[in-house]
Amino acid sequence: MAKAIVMRVPGGPEVLKVESVEVGDPGLGQVRLRQTAVGVNFHDIYVRTGLYQTLPLPGIPGLEAVGVVEAVGPQVAQVKVGDRVGCLTLTYGGYAEGRLVDADLLFKLPDSIDDRTAAATLLRGLTAQMLVHHTHRIVPGLKVLVHAAAGGVGRLVAQWAHHLGAMVIGTAGSEDKARIAGENGCDHVIQYRSENFVEHVQAITGGRGVDVAYDAVGKDTFMGSMTCLARLGHMVNYGQASGPVEPIAMSLLFQKSNSVTRPNLFHYLADRPRREEMAASLFDALSKGIVTPGAIHDYPFADVGRAQSDMEARKTAGAVILSV
Repeated sequence: MAKAIVMRVPGGPEVLKVESVEVGDPGLGQVRLRQTAVGVNFHDIYVRTGLYQTLPLPGIPGLEAVGVVEAVGPQVAQVKVGDRVGCLTLTYGGYAEGRLVDADLLFKLPDSIDDRTAAATLLRGLTAQMLVHHTHRIVPGLKVLVHAAAGGVGRLVAQWAHHLGAMVIGTAGSEDKARIAGENGCDHVIQYRSENFVEHVQAITGGRGVDVAYDAVGKDTFMGSMTCLARLGHMVNYGQASGPVEPIAMSLLFQKSNSVTRPNLFHYLADRPRREEMAASLFDALSKGIVTPGAIHDYPFADVGRAQSDMEARKTAGAVILSV
């Protein structure tokens, strides 16, 4: 038996209940994990409220966690008992002390990455790796726009793009967040709530525009980001914090031969060689300090409701994890 956070109906933080669940022995291709830290993401909040109806109820939320392999089932060669691993999956189950998972979902953690850092960074870090190395490969000299550049993914994208030689323009929603963005790779920071980011981008680039715009805000910034693109510029919409983007006319892209992408990280991770390459790239960047998760807000496992409430209230200016 193990403790887990079980959700039986959608609603407020109070619907997340600690219960005892049966774990059992691993089957074919599975391992049993003893988890040490669990990542908390806005995706989890959307699942809890019912905005995302992707978790069969009753169910255990949570996309990412870190732990130690306790037992392995038949035909498991990738990991062994005692290995420290990270797990990232859209089948959920992360909010638990222990669980069974497919061995193919695991990332072996190097000694240079501690459990807290891994739990705080796995989903965000792999997303950033996808964005700067695969969705639009950053090379020296590119001009890049990063929205929400003080956020969990935005700061990593800004750090990595700056390291790779791009000129990074970041947007942030407050003076404090603008300061964070400036400390994390942004050469220029625009406070988009009080400043017209389109005008500022055009001024910074001499009217040329940016080669790529990374936008997780969605509805409120999408069209402005499109205006900011240079000829042959690439619009990467990877989130919709302000709401879904309305359909656009294809002729809009013709004006400057622009392109638009809406990437899904799990599609990139589906190919095993690429998944291993992406994880190795992330762990190397973390080990060398190229990217850093920033503040890690650590909550006791049973305080998951408070952790999510603090995230919703914007009280956490960094990654949120649960210590198991």
